[in-house]
Amino acid sequence: MSAPRRVVCVVLDGVGVGAAPDADRFGDHGANSIANTAQRVGGLRLPHLARMGLGRIVAAEGVPEEPAPMALHGRMRPAAPGKDSTSGHWELMGCVLQAPLPTYPAGFPAEVIDAFCAAIGRPVLGNRADSGTAIIEALGARHLETGFPIVYTSQDSVFQVAAHEDVVPFETLYRMCETARRILAPPHAVGRVIARPFTGRLGTFRRTARRRDFSLAPPGETVLDRLAAAGLRTLTIGKIDDLFAGRGIAEAMHTADNADGMRRTLAAARAGAADFVFTNLVDFDTMWGHRNDARAYALGLEEFDSFLGELLPALPADTLLIITSDHGNDPTTPGTDHSREYVPLLAWHRGLEVGRTLADRATLADTGATVARALGVEPPAGESFLDLVWPRR
Repeated sequence: MSAPRRVVCVVLDGVGVGAAPDADRFGDHGANSIANTAQRVGGLRLPHLARMGLGRIVAAEGVPEEPAPMALHGRMRPAAPGKDSTSGHWELMGCVLQAPLPTYPAGFPAEVIDAFCAAIGRPVLGNRADSGTAIIEALGARHLETGFPIVYTSQDSVFQVAAHEDVVPFETLYRMCETARRILAPPHAVGRVIARPFTGRLGTFRRTARRRDFSLAPPGETVLDRLAAAGLRTLTIGKIDDLFAGRGIAEAMHTADNADGMRRTLAAARAGAADFVFTNLVDFDTMWGHRNDARAYALGLEEFDSFLGELLPALPADTLLIITSDHGNDPTTPGTDHSREYVPLLAWHRGLEVGRTLADRATLADTGATVARALGVEPPAGESFLDLVWPRR
């Protein structure tokens, strides 16, 4: 077979493998999502990832350096000036931002908040940079009394709106976020407006799986656009369709958690459900990285490793698998934000017996370039590694 017929790409959201060269500019000196997590919990058990070559990418306790890895393995350096899911996923698919998306560490300016309040017909609470779980606990009682939504941001380019589902039905919350998306035009064009519904009582609030992201459309062409133009079918699993504003995507499946995403990915790969299956496993980021829960983060890595034990033998011979990430989210750092890190790159198919070590790649866009070349379209950016993982016969 001269080229793969299908590609499956799994993004471990928020799983980095060491501080990028410019990490100090982001306050992320020493960040290493996998290695620091392994040290914190006394070692990781990742036999499948180790055999694929993870131990040759990052020195992590419990992850041996395989002498003859079964997968192509290396690291990719983020080129875009940010460390968020939007810019990371866009870069993976060949749209590399040249300037950072706007952020609001002191909260949003009056012209944004006043316009939003007028449009939804009520004031808001918060309007500050904070952890989502912390601000819900701090302002939840006031929210229950008034029905005013909680607005907050982070170091990322996000406008987040939280509301209790018994006070503001999630459909209403979505409409509020759609309103915010229209208001947040340049120069305030944040990467994502995020609906954050939650339930429970004071002291036991919990965010629900009905989160929804309202993203900017990518400012340039992506691999997804080019695949669609060529009549090829992309299936996204997880939050990816939100990040691309639905563009270039034939079918989107939202998921409840990592386990749901892994089940859907396995089923789609077995069935040959699309030319390109593009999965995001978000719990590393949302549930564990942002909450500094290194133990759960470690268990999530081990759960994914067990999943590989099912996925690898189930992949058809015509399918290329790529495992990577969009940014780091080291759960051992004092803060709760993303970390500026290299991301892992593992690529495998059933005909590959021993993989090669790649030099560090200059951009995440090399992933999209490889997907494009594998499926016969021209990539908008990046350098393909297809010939290294799937040599022409």
